[in-house]
Amino acid sequence: MALDIAFEVMMILTSACALMVSAWLFSRARRQRSMKALAGFGIMMALWCAGHVAVFHGLETLGTALILTNPLMPTFFLDFAIGFVNQGAGSRSWLNWLARRRGLLYSTSLLVIVLSLLLTGGKVIEFGHFRHYFVFQSAGWFNIAYTVIIGILAHAILLWGFSIHRGNRRRSIAAMFVAGAWGLLLATSFIFPSLGLYWYPYPMLLLPSYIVLLVYGVVRYQMLEINAWANRALLWTLMTLLVLGLIALLSSLAGQFGMQALANVPKWQLWLYSMLMLTLAVALYQPVGKLVERLIYPGIHLNEQLLDTWLAQLRQANSWPELATIAETLISRQMGQPISVHLYQQGEPLTHSPDTLPSPRLSCHHQSQGWRSQLAGWDDVTPGLRLAAEVFASLLATRCGVLERSLQLAEAERKRLAEQHLVELGGLSAAMAHEMRNPLNIISMASAGLDADRKAMIQSQLKRADRLISDMLSYSGRIQIQRQPVRLKALIDSLSQQFDWQLARLECTLPADLVVNADPYRLQQVFTNLIDNALAFVRNQDGGIIRIETGERVGSIRVHNNGPTLAPEMRHSLFRPFVSKRSGGSGLGLAIVRRIMDAHGGRIRYRNDLGWNVSFELLFPEDDNT
Repeated sequence: MALDIAFEVMMILTSACALMVSAWLFSRARRQRSMKALAGFGIMMALWCAGHVAVFHGLETLGTALILTNPLMPTFFLDFAIGFVNQGAGSRSWLNWLARRRGLLYSTSLLVIVLSLLLTGGKVIEFGHFRHYFVFQSAGWFNIAYTVIIGILAHAILLWGFSIHRGNRRRSIAAMFVAGAWGLLLATSFIFPSLGLYWYPYPMLLLPSYIVLLVYGVVRYQMLEINAWANRALLWTLMTLLVLGLIALLSSLAGQFGMQALANVPKWQLWLYSMLMLTLAVALYQPVGKLVERLIYPGIHLNEQLLDTWLAQLRQANSWPELATIAETLISRQMGQPISVHLYQQGEPLTHSPDTLPSPRLSCHHQSQGWRSQLAGWDDVTPGLRLAAEVFASLLATRCGVLERSLQLAEAERKRLAEQHLVELGGLSAAMAHEMRNPLNIISMASAGLDADRKAMIQSQLKRADRLISDMLSYSGRIQIQRQPVRLKALIDSLSQQFDWQLARLECTLPADLVVNADPYRLQQVFTNLIDNALAFVRNQDGGIIRIETGERVGSIRVHNNGPTLAPEMRHSLFRPFVSKRSGGSGLGLAIVRRIMDAHGGRIRYRNDLGWNVSFELLFPEDDNT
C-alpha cells in the first residue's frame, strides 16, 4: 500500500472513530456537561482529519478551513477539564468563574480561526509521497500558538485536579496525561513540513489510537460499559496483529514449500481476506457461543433475572429452618425433582449419614474460612443442571454468611435489651422486697401468741412469700461470678440433706473427683432449683427417683426424674420467667438456672431422648472442668 494512501486511510479511520465515540458520549452524557464537551472535542478531531482528506483530494479551500479550526479542539477540551475537575473535593470559585466565561473562550477561538482564514494561515504544498499536504504560514503560526496555549491551560487544570482528587477521578486524570503525551508525540510529526523538515509523518499513521485512548482514559472509571467495549476492542486488535503476522510469515515461506501460487498473491489481498474472516468471526462469536453453551449445558439457561429471583427469595429467610425450606423449594423447582438442602452451623455435627440422605442433595457447612457449599449425589444429572446447582449453591453459601451475621447482631441486641430490662427490674425488685419484708416481719411477730396450728400455717405462708421475694431478687439482680474449683458430688451430698424427700430418693453417680471451676453459691442455686422443681412432681410417689449423672462430653451434667412428662407446648417456654406447671411455684426457678449458666459461659437444655420422662442437661465450658 502506498504511503500517501496509508496516510489518507488513517485520517479517515481517525475521523470515523472520533465521530462514533462522540455519538456514544452524547447518548450517555445526559446532564453531564463535561462529557458533552469531550464529545465536542471528538467532533472537532473528526473535522480536522476530514480537512486533511479534503486537501489530499485537491479540495484545498475546504481542507484548509477545516484544518484551521484547530483551536476549537483544545477549547472543547478545556471546557471538559473545567467541568471534570470542578466537582466534589475539586470544587473552587475560580473554576466556577472560568465555567461562567466558557462562552468567551469559544468566541475567542472562533475569532482566531476567522483571522487565520482571512490572513491565509496555511497553504498546500507537494513533497515526498504527497501531491497535496497542508503547511502553516504567517497567521497560521498564531493559530498554532493559541492552540498550544489553550491546551497547556487545560492540562494545567487537570494537573491541579490530580493533586486534589482521589479515587477513580484521580485515576482518570492520570490516564488523560498518558493519552495526552501519546497524542503530542503523534501530532508533532504533522508540524515538521511546516518547519521545512520534509519528513514523512509516520507517527500520524497511529492517530486513530489517540482519540480512543483519550476517551477511554476519561470514561473508563465513570461508565462501566466502556470497559466491556475496551475488552472487545483489545481482543480484536491483538487478533488482528496475530493474523497479520501469520499471513506475512506464510507468504514469505510459501515459495520455499512449493506453494508458488500462494506466494504470488499480493500481501494486501491476503491481509484483506484475513481481516474479513476475522471480522466475521468476531460478529459470530456471541451467537455461536450461546449455541455451544446450549449444546454443552442443555436444559438450563442462567440469566440475570433468574439470579435476581433466587437472591430475592433467599433474602426473605430470617432463620435457618426457613432458609433451608426456601432453598429446597427454589432448587427443586429449578431441577424438576426433589432436592434436599442441609445447613450445618459452626460446631454442629452431621445429623445424618451421607448414605441415608436423599439424592441428589446440597449442603452448606460453616468452616474456619467461612461458609462452603457441597453437592452430593449429582452424578446422573445433566451438565446444565449441575452448573445451575453449583451457581445456586454458591449463592446459598453467601446467604448463609449474611444470615449468620444478622442473627448474631439480633442476639447481641436482644441481650443488650435484656440486660437493660433486668437492671430496671432489679431496682424495682429491691424496692419491693424492702417494702414487702417489713410487713411480713410484723405478721411473723404477731403470730407468736397464736396456737400451734395457726402459727404453723402462717409461718408456712410467710416462708413461701419470702421464697418468692428471694427468687425475684435472684432473677432480676446482676449475677456476678467468683470462680473457684468445686467438687460437684460433695456439693450435691450436702444439698440433699436440706430437702424433705418423702418416699422419693436421690441417685448421684457423679465421680467423687469431678471438679467444676464455678461460683459455689450460684452452683448451689442451680442444683437447689432443679432438685426442688423435680421433687414437686415425684414426692410421695412410690418409686420416685431423681438421678444426677455425667453426660457424654466433658462438662455435661444431667438431672433426670421419672415424674410426669411435659406437654409439648410447655417445652418451648420452660426457661421463660413466670412460666410454671408446678402448683405454688413462682415460675422463676428454671429462668434463674439459665441466667446462672449463661453467666458461667454455659447453657441448660431440656431433653426427652435420654430414656427418662424429664431430663435437664447442664453444659459447662469444657476448659472449666477437670
